[in-house]
This record gives sequence, structure tokens and C-alpha cells, in this order.
Amino acid sequence: MKYRTLILLLVGIVALGQGAGSGKVLLPHPSWNCGMPEGIPNPESGTLIFEAQMKLERVADVGKTPFGNRQVAVAQDGVVSGAKLSGTISPGALDFELKLSNGVVEIEEILVLKTNDGKYIYTRSAGTGADSNDVRVVMDFEAPNAGDFAWLNSGKYVARRVLNAAAKTLTLRVYDVSGVTVASGANNVVRIGKPAGVPEQQWDYRKKDPAEKQGAELITETVTLSPSQSVGASKRGNRNIIPITGGELTGRISGKVLPGGADYQNLSPPATIDARYLWQTSDGEVIIVRNGGPFGGLVPTFEVRTDSSYAWLNKGSYLSSNPGMKPGGVGITMYDSTR
Repeated sequence: MKYRTLILLLVGIVALGQGAGSGKVLLPHPSWNCGMPEGIPNPESGTLIFEAQMKLERVADVGKTPFGNRQVAVAQDGVVSGAKLSGTISPGALDFELKLSNGVVEIEEILVLKTNDGKYIYTRSAGTGADSNDVRVVMDFEAPNAGDFAWLNSGKYVARRVLNAAAKTLTLRVYDVSGVTVASGANNVVRIGKPAGVPEQQWDYRKKDPAEKQGAELITETVTLSPSQSVGASKRGNRNIIPITGGELTGRISGKVLPGGADYQNLSPPATIDARYLWQTSDGEVIIVRNGGPFGGLVPTFEVRTDSSYAWLNKGSYLSSNPGMKPGGVGITMYDSTR
């Protein structure tokens, strides 16, 4: 019996070591600082606050884009469990993974948590790793200011991200690292580098220049939506989320809007839209879409495979109409930008 116990103990230690990653601090690249430019500590050095286990609806291999090799995971649903927070992950959560030629990984994740007492919490977070074996995501929460989870709006939180594309699962183990001392010195730090000459992906959406005008029509899309998920007043304003469930597009590009993503709008004046979602063209190409800005100043940007027939989308400048009401959703027309 004592040998069996010893074997189980050793197996547990090995498993912990494999999941814990490097004990060193990750120093992110300045262009993708993840909210912790001073360094991201090992998540497991903090206190576990919850675990999110998601089933994935799809893992889309977009291919090589101007920024690197892009993959997007779309969650079907998920479960959150922890001593201080439990609930579900709303369908349509997005995990954008960028892998550079030197092995570096950059992550952007957009999730909506629904607590067991019916409150919504929005998180748009950034992560990185020197390789796929040690990816750390700095979690940024927007919880209701007046609710029981307002403590998430402050503090420091880092997640261990584990994506299994074959099994279509994504797990986040989120740790409070507020009390962790970030080590310094070359022996304690892994510095994230990037290949020379590669464009850096942007965190913010492009802003419309006052001289820009709508030119030739690009596409018209009809987007179907689920009911709103209101976070309410939080640290960045009045956040409201409208999930995207599908749709159709016609024009210079034909195809469909894939389920997943949402309009993560901020209703505090001036109200702004920040819609993140995916198109699939009629010939099967996956295109990442972001349409953001104030009403009257919406700017769509696109990311697609550089050797596809739609690669021109990566370099162009475009404008968007405001959303107009349609049965079950909204209608949007996008245009070339002219001056």
C-alpha cells in the first residue's frame, strides 16, 4: 500500500510540474505588455480563485496573417468554479492565439462570466509566452461596481491557459497574484522577443479621421443577436454585451457570419461599439472582423490569411454604417474609405 501511495504522490508532482510552467517572471514585449509591463509572475505562485472549463464550438485555423500564425477558438459554453466565484461562461467567448516564427505566443481573450446569482462580468485579457508550454494570461475584469464581485475590478490576476484543440477544450485557472513579488535580474526573468520586421498587432481599434468619407460599398451584412447581457456601471463605464449568433453577408464578399463574439459596447457618453466576430466566406476562408468606434464613426478592420484571395482586406481602410434594426438582429453596410 505504501508503494502505491508513493507512486500516486510522484505522479501528482510530475503533473503539477508540467502544468505550472517556468517559475521565472515573463517580461512581455512592450508592444503587447498584457497590462503587466513590469513582468508576469508564475500564476501558481499566487492564490487560486477560480477555474473556468470551456467546451469549444470550433477552433478556426485562420492561417498566416500579417502578424503571424493566427488561430481563433470559439467557446460553446463553460463552467466556472471556485471558493469566491462560481457560475458559467456565456456562449461565444473568443480566444485569439497568435504564434510568431520564433515560437512566441500572444493571446487575446474575450469572455463573459455569469455568476450563480445572475450578474454578468466582462473580461478582455491579454497573455503571452515564450512558447506554448508556458502561456500566462493577465486577466482584466469589469464587474458591477455595486455588486458582490466588485473586488475583481482591482487587484492583479494571472491565469494559466490550457488549450486542447483536438479535444475542443479550453481551461483557465485564475490566480490572485496581488501579493506576489515580481523578481528581477537576468536569472529570474524570461524576456519575450519578437522577430524583426513583423507588424505588431494592435490592442485598440483604428479611429476614424475627420477627413474620411464613405466610398464604394464593400459588403452588406445582416447579423443575428441574442438578448443583451448588461454588466452595468463598472470601472470603465456602463458595459453592455450583445452576443452574435450568426448572419449573412453579400457584396464584394459573400458568405456568413459565424456564431460567436459580440458587440461589447460601452454606453457611457459618448457611447461606443466594439464588435468582435468572424466571417466565413462562401469558399471557406475565415476572416476576423472588428468594428469599433462611436456612433457615426464606426471603423471596421480585418485580419485574414496573407496568401488568400481576400488578403487585400489586411491593407485597406474602411468605414461602417451604424447598425440598423432588422428582424432578430441588425443590418450593417461597410464601405471603402475615401478622403
